[in-house]
Amino acid sequence: MRLVMNEPVERMDRPYARRWWALLVLCLSLLIIVMANTALTVAAPDMTRDLGLSSSDLQWVIDGYTVPYAALMLLLGAIGDKYSRRGALVLGLLVFGGGAVFGYLADSAATVIAARAVMGVGAALIMPATLSLLAATFPRAERAKAITLWTATAGLAIAAGPVVAGALLKNHGWASTFLINVPIAAVALIAAFVLVPPSKAGHHDRIDYVGGLLSVVWTGALVYMIIQGPHFGWDAKAIAAAVVAGAGLIAFVLWELRHPRPILDVRRFAHRRFAGANLAVALFFLAVFGAFYYLTQHLQFVLGYDALATGVRMLPLAGAVFAGSALTGYLTPRVGMKWTVSAGMVGGTAALALLTRIDAGSSYGDLVAPLIILGLAIGLALSPCTDAIMGSFPESELGVGGAVNDTSLELGGSLGIAILGSLLATSYSDHLSDATAGSRLPASALAAAQDSVGAGYAVAQGIGDRALQLAAQAAHASDPQQAAQLKAQAGQLAQGAHQMKDAVGSAFADAVSHTSLVGAVVLGVGTLAVALLLPRGTAPEAEPAEAGEKELAGSGVN
Repeated sequence: MRLVMNEPVERMDRPYARRWWALLVLCLSLLIIVMANTALTVAAPDMTRDLGLSSSDLQWVIDGYTVPYAALMLLLGAIGDKYSRRGALVLGLLVFGGGAVFGYLADSAATVIAARAVMGVGAALIMPATLSLLAATFPRAERAKAITLWTATAGLAIAAGPVVAGALLKNHGWASTFLINVPIAAVALIAAFVLVPPSKAGHHDRIDYVGGLLSVVWTGALVYMIIQGPHFGWDAKAIAAAVVAGAGLIAFVLWELRHPRPILDVRRFAHRRFAGANLAVALFFLAVFGAFYYLTQHLQFVLGYDALATGVRMLPLAGAVFAGSALTGYLTPRVGMKWTVSAGMVGGTAALALLTRIDAGSSYGDLVAPLIILGLAIGLALSPCTDAIMGSFPESELGVGGAVNDTSLELGGSLGIAILGSLLATSYSDHLSDATAGSRLPASALAAAQDSVGAGYAVAQGIGDRALQLAAQAAHASDPQQAAQLKAQAGQLAQGAHQMKDAVGSAFADAVSHTSLVGAVVLGVGTLAVALLLPRGTAPEAEPAEAGEKELAGSGVN
């Protein structure tokens, strides 16, 4: 057996014998990309305390990863197609691992954000490479099954990140959560040379760098606007980003329509299967990322679970993704992607609708059914969509196809966290103001508590600590009258702390219910749009992929 796999997959006269082992390498690479975000959700409270992060700092720690990741995927996917898809994967793993080590050593908000940005660049290389290598390595008859396993891995990573991070946080600081990625990246890096065959496009045309740079500009500006506007207000930065995104998108579309070899043929979006699949991916991850964002907070702050317990309680979602993926592998060839994708989106809408029942008295048991239904929905809907998107591209553009799929996913996730997260914050603030109306809480304390659910509990804790101090002073006071006054003040503060804690929990639970209702409406309307867009039948439409393959066949490229 060769130590390094050097035979290009394009030159093989039969399917690559170790392709399922190669898929394992690609899935490991995908695992760390998703875990990088989900692990951070449980490490964020410790990081905020240790580094003194403001809400703005914390938001950019999370989203510093997202901007380069979303902006660079299309251009880097095209570069991988031309030069080396495996090379892009290997380089991405090196960059990602280096960024993770940088994050482990970081000791300030700026350095953590910089480390996350480096990891985002690595992810932008890895993500499209995994899908393009998958599509290049597997024959068409097996691609759907391979993509199903690839999608199921993403579901596993959603729950695995918090579990592994929570276990580390038991005995180590938040910086250790960055190191989760390093051993996995190292194993994937070595295994990529041993198990993944090299692959690249058969033609050697020049890359449309102008189109690629325009895609970086408009996508990066759009993601920045999505983050900046809802979270920090529509100031000059957000408005400027909106203008740049709009102008960049128009310039990108016009350029691509006129270019003989565009980096992305935007005419593909006129095909119903392709457009519907991208819309479904974006809408689904809008709902999933948004729900994950507030459910982890609800489990940690309102229900009081630590990081590890929170991760464990997200595991039903991962198990359900695997079950849904197995189900879609059986159903899609028989009834067509229109019905499985629509059923998955209906399931996602139902899961969010069930979350509207959350209130101050809800327990973890009330979350189990929505988590399972959401996981089944992810498994049902996403694999057929990814297969349809990848099937719309010729073999020479598989990296671009993977980038399009992943950009839809990332834009949807960014929108979910930004829109639903902003709505959650506003709803929580309003409900907390109503719940504390008539209390003697100082305006400054109320303003601090309204910043986030964590801040709200910190304010309640501060009031409780002050009550304990006064009680201790009362116990040591020599004047009985003074002792009685201190004891009475301590009792009032203790009662106020308890009321504040109840108000924060109730306000956040109400905000979760309200936000879930909006998410359910958005996903429900999107379900109707996707169902109208997707064509009937089990066979794909004759789309540009077929034409591209005929062109390659005519030129003698395998």
